Amino acid sequence: MAANMYRVGDYVYFENSSSNPYLIRRIEELSKTANGNVEAKVVCLFRRRDISTHLNSLADNNARDFEEDSKQPASSEPQKHQLKHRELFLSRQFESLPATHIRGKCNVTLLNETDLLTRYLEKEDSFFYSLVFDPAQKTLLADQGEIRVGSKYQAEIPDRLAEGESDGRTQEKLETKVWDPDNQLKDPQIDQFLVVARAVGTFARALDCSSSIRQPSLHMSAAAASRDVTLFHAMDTLQRSGYDLAQAMCALAPQGGPVLCRDEMEEWGASEAMLFEEALEKYGKDFTDIRQDFLPWKSLASIVQFYYMWKTTDRYIQQKRLKAAEADSKLKQVYIPTYTKPNPNQIMAPGAKPGMNGSAGFQKVLSCESCHTAQSPQWYAWGPPSMQCRLCALCWIYWKKYGGLKTPTQLEGAARVSTEAAPRGHMTRQEVQGMSPFTNSAGRAKLLAKNRQTFILQTTKLSRVARRVCHDVLQPRRAARRPYVPINSNAVKAECMIRLSKPSNAPVKAKPSPRTDLATIVKELALQAPLRLKAPCSAPTPIICNQGNQPRGASSLLGKRPLDNVVGAQLSTNGRPFTSGMRTTSQSVIKRQKVNQGDSPNPVVFVATKYTRALRKALTQTEMRRAARKPHLPLKIKLPPCPPSCPPTAVSPSYWRIEDCSATIIFTSPSNLV
Repeated sequence: MAANMYRVGDYVYFENSSSNPYLIRRIEELSKTANGNVEAKVVCLFRRRDISTHLNSLADNNARDFEEDSKQPASSEPQKHQLKHRELFLSRQFESLPATHIRGKCNVTLLNETDLLTRYLEKEDSFFYSLVFDPAQKTLLADQGEIRVGSKYQAEIPDRLAEGESDGRTQEKLETKVWDPDNQLKDPQIDQFLVVARAVGTFARALDCSSSIRQPSLHMSAAAASRDVTLFHAMDTLQRSGYDLAQAMCALAPQGGPVLCRDEMEEWGASEAMLFEEALEKYGKDFTDIRQDFLPWKSLASIVQFYYMWKTTDRYIQQKRLKAAEADSKLKQVYIPTYTKPNPNQIMAPGAKPGMNGSAGFQKVLSCESCHTAQSPQWYAWGPPSMQCRLCALCWIYWKKYGGLKTPTQLEGAARVSTEAAPRGHMTRQEVQGMSPFTNSAGRAKLLAKNRQTFILQTTKLSRVARRVCHDVLQPRRAARRPYVPINSNAVKAECMIRLSKPSNAPVKAKPSPRTDLATIVKELALQAPLRLKAPCSAPTPIICNQGNQPRGASSLLGKRPLDNVVGAQLSTNGRPFTSGMRTTSQSVIKRQKVNQGDSPNPVVFVATKYTRALRKALTQTEMRRAARKPHLPLKIKLPPCPPSCPPTAVSPSYWRIEDCSATIIFTSPSNLV
């Protein structure tokens, strides 16, 4: 009965998924909803598996420092692995969860230097934390509530002086005297002087404009003048005046006017007080976070002083009564029965026949992924379904409670004990860079030249057959025009299987495709590489390209050849000659990068003119597509009217034949249409 009773402040397990580990939360409030269900407002605690790799490395560094400072005994590798499962990270994130998802209690404590880490492994459902995780900022910070225990935090007590021995230390340097009880004044005289000090304070507030606005009535000014800051100032004045009442009264009201003493309660405005109450509701008495997030213009000492003065006001008493009434209306505890429903990840329920509950797809020779046992009263599926991994009953409970396995595995992110190198996911950036083959200059050059890994996509025989058999369903041309639209490959393959099962009436004609060897293809490509532009000699050609036998000179950033000495003059990218104020490609001030010549593109550049653009517009869309699909076939089009700048000899031939690297285009005059 007591084990199933959960109260505010308990650390409990919450289950949000049947296959994932439990969530560890601390109950802050228990409330009943309108439909009768019980909800729990909880504080989130995170495991190592919930934070990033970078934050895990910071946690490892903090653990090493803790072991060195506290002088922990040496532990084995399995113990270090299991201690990571016992470490949690506190946060200030709240969430509401149904109370019916509670699966048990656990114990979470703040790690202390006097604690032994191995003791947490000896206790069930025992966890510790030492760092605070901020989910929004993705940071790990030390907990501010750390208890400083140890020899370095203890005070050093000096030896006791012997009888008759004088203390040689200077008392004025060690302490400051603020009041002498053995003075010549009597208590009634001191009380009368304090009354005068309050009256002077009230008069000073009447003269001050800001105080008159904040405290317009005489009663409020008198109440503010009766606060402790006025009494402390009066007693300090008596101490400085040598307890001479006449001199002390003159010090209360100098020639410039009466002295006004105000504390933090008067300095703060109403809006600042509201911000402080809101921050106190959110963070509690964590004054550092209150100053950082709500009141950055206030000092930490000012916030602390205002807190203790605020506790003496009626506002604090009213909020305390409201919280007490609200707490009375909320639940103090809730009873949650033990969860007995079967887990969906069970491979075979106890007493059931083999093959039930999803056990048909699992091999009988598989053992537990954690303890490697082959016998267990109950097995649970674990990990990706394709791996067919399973856990025994004890390891499954360990996985659900602690979020890991007893021994490291490949699926959990750690390599098995073997001669293989450690995975890079558990290494720092410096270690990964030390193992990288690109740390030296030669390796970096290779990485810059080719920084992407080569891969190949290989289709199956069924996919290749489906492309031809289901050509009307697949519609490859339509899919090529819309590459962002997904293709239902399952429907295509299903239709292919249906069509393949039916006999075809038309015989399949096998068209042999002769294939040449690689050496012949390389020779043909080498012969076709230095292509030149053929244009009429009588007129300047409108298309300019780099010749294959042109000297490379200095390579540009992309490895292309510069446009130097082309057709007797240097040309810019718009086809016009360079002027004295323009910079050529070889004169670029950019630091060039040497790239492998085999990876550089074909060094051919085409500069379009107005006449060539007009020729392109003369082509229809069908002709453009046909020329793009079959660039080796000549294309015959109508010749547009010659521009005025073109010489008359340019239109005299019946056909123009212009060759570039991809196509051969034949232009005809209007009198000789083809």
